[in-house]
Amino acid sequence: MKVQRIVANIAAADPAAVDGFYRDVLGLEMVMDHGWIRIYASDAAMQPQISFAREGGAGTLVPALSVEVDDVEQALANVRASGIAVEYGPVSEPWGVRRFFVRDPLGHLINILQHQN
Repeated sequence: MKVQRIVANIAAADPAAVDGFYRDVLGLEMVMDHGWIRIYASDAAMQPQISFAREGGAGTLVPALSVEVDDVEQALANVRASGIAVEYGPVSEPWGVRRFFVRDPLGHLINILQHQN
């Protein structure tokens, strides 16, 4: 047996409230909308992963989600253009990622990162 995918299910009283962040800022496409659930996706190939942590690295809080992007500086520009406060970073970490933390419209801490070569 192989795990095909892992899906984050986040409770939201108004699923549409996250649209501006996940679609407009992060560039995900809404692939399903049943009113009670909205699913955002990317066509990028990825491996299923799940993390368990006592901290978020560098003494930070554990983020609810980590979103890896191909251009962290563009993601940061999108965040700033949207008026979203950056809570940590941007910083190049010693383990090889450049990242920053923001909160989504529901208040969840989101780690936005890019692996450095």
